[in-house]
Amino acid sequence: MNSTSTQFVPSRRMGIYDPIHQISMWGDFKGNNILDESPSLILEVEAKLDNLSEDTSHGTVGPSNKYDQEANKPADKVTRRLAQNREAARKSRLRKKAYVQQLENSKLRLIQLEQELDWVRKQGLYVGGSLDTQIGNAGTINPAIAAFEIEYGHWVEEQNRQISDLRNSLNSDIGELDLRVLVDNGMRHYFDLFAMKAAAAKIDVFYIMSGMWKTSAERFFFWIGGFRPSELVKVLLPHLEPLLEQQRLDICNLAQSCQQMEDALSQGMEKLHQILAGSIAVDLLREGNCLPQIGAAVDKLEALVRFVGQADHLRQETLQQISRILNTRQAAYGLLALGEYLQRLRTLSSVWSSHSRESA
Repeated sequence: MNSTSTQFVPSRRMGIYDPIHQISMWGDFKGNNILDESPSLILEVEAKLDNLSEDTSHGTVGPSNKYDQEANKPADKVTRRLAQNREAARKSRLRKKAYVQQLENSKLRLIQLEQELDWVRKQGLYVGGSLDTQIGNAGTINPAIAAFEIEYGHWVEEQNRQISDLRNSLNSDIGELDLRVLVDNGMRHYFDLFAMKAAAAKIDVFYIMSGMWKTSAERFFFWIGGFRPSELVKVLLPHLEPLLEQQRLDICNLAQSCQQMEDALSQGMEKLHQILAGSIAVDLLREGNCLPQIGAAVDKLEALVRFVGQADHLRQETLQQISRILNTRQAAYGLLALGEYLQRLRTLSSVWSSHSRESA
């Protein structure tokens, strides 16, 4: 990450979705017939018994040292087993305590989400301020999509905080390791958003595709549920200077690869658009049940969910590639520029809405 020159990874690395030992120590016990013992072994046992009887007759008290050792072995084994059991019980209690704490945290989070959902229902709107197909004939809101809007609102708040931390850190004498932590946190924050979108797309892919959870200015630049990676590279490039010649070459190659991948996905989307339209248009003028046509179209919507996932995969790979090409300080400036860019788009939407209301 800190190297001044990074070999660019070809586009095939950015391809779309490449998709205890246990041994049972069972002892094999086979009983040996006493009749099969050799005569020498029997004589040896008899001799030992004779010696033991002789010792007893001469008044020898207590077992020999050999028998002391043999007697102590089971006791040592029992002691170790008890210690192991105590340790296992201790670990079990710790796991139970952690699990109970996790349940308590989940309960509190659920209560908070329910309160926020109640507020959303009272407003009759999503947090983003837009109505969509989630408000159906019954006037209800899809709870999962409303929860996504709330989570996205928290995501934006956290991003604003991270932008402020990055700006303050870059204006100070922060160390390289501390700056690296901020960069890694910023990258993970975007990856969390991609995971949130993937879950929401499975619930309502049209909602994610429409960008109704974004501001109007952000939707103006929308491409398959988010920003175009190639445009992102163009926006960030002027703010990454000074760059080494190899870094500049790698970033230009990255932008070209992104453009090729975007073109391929856009062509696939156009083809899917035609297929869906054709499925819906079958037997339009024929009276009767249209459920077969709707069912066929629904089956094809799984492909649309995959397109959203592939587009976000390309966005994530682009961010990771840029981070590999740049050093830590350059990557921090890149994340700051990206955050400021998104902030300005949101501000533009707000200003334009206020301007439109004043003009009306």
